[in-house]
Amino acid sequence: MQVIQSIDEIKAFVRSVRGQNKTIGFVPTMGYLHEGHQTLMRKAKKQTDFVVVSIFVNPLQFGVGEDYQEYPRDLRRDSSLAEAAGADVIFAPQVREMYPQGYSTFVDVEKLTDKLCGRSRPGHFKGVTTVVTKLFNIVQPDIAFFGQKDAQQAAVLQKMAIDLNMNLTIQIRPTVREKDGLAMSSRNSYLNPEERAAALCLYRSLEAAKNLVDAGERNTGALKQKIEGLIGQEPLARIDYVEVLSFPELAETEYLKGSSLAAAAVFIGRTRLIDNIIVEV
Repeated sequence: MQVIQSIDEIKAFVRSVRGQNKTIGFVPTMGYLHEGHQTLMRKAKKQTDFVVVSIFVNPLQFGVGEDYQEYPRDLRRDSSLAEAAGADVIFAPQVREMYPQGYSTFVDVEKLTDKLCGRSRPGHFKGVTTVVTKLFNIVQPDIAFFGQKDAQQAAVLQKMAIDLNMNLTIQIRPTVREKDGLAMSSRNSYLNPEERAAALCLYRSLEAAKNLVDAGERNTGALKQKIEGLIGQEPLARIDYVEVLSFPELAETEYLKGSSLAAAAVFIGRTRLIDNIIVEV
């Protein structure tokens, strides 16, 4: 598995691929890969000729006191997993390569970013949209693949791509889960066995809300109350937010209509986990 750290080198590499009339699939990650990432890579391999995976722990999307320094990193392990999933090359730049001295340009999507994780983590999405824009400009993919677990991020990036007339397609793939339902996340590695068991309250509460919708419930307040009540029964859980919003507009509504997102962020011990479901009525 070839690992490239230089922006100029990956650009030259991409030009050579383009010169062969090959399509490019792109899977942006922060590394410490898991089956969720690999599923995106396998899908990219099926739909495009050449798959680029980026591995970059982006400091701009971490706030003060968050886990930037502690975020798991293991490039050798990631290279092996990416290769097994069919990726062709890894782009793993250093921070100084992406943000050289004097860097002062940022991308900011308004409205969609002032709720959910955007409210809890001020500046987070400005960091996400800035780094993803840079990565899109560097790699110039035909299709970029993201997971639904980060549903707000998906909505923000799709809006950004439309508003800025980006010449690519953003494809959102279903959340990949462990056998017991826990959404796969690099941050799951922080959990001890007791916390790992407690973390299931997040998925179970969302599933309970979905069952209510299937049974005919349409009141968003009732759905939020159900989710909050079930999470509140877990002693190790502390709710950051629970919301039920229209999707992808992320607007507050009293009753479900069309596509809606039930999303929650919960601290299990010191680890912040997110999950969501999308329902159609």
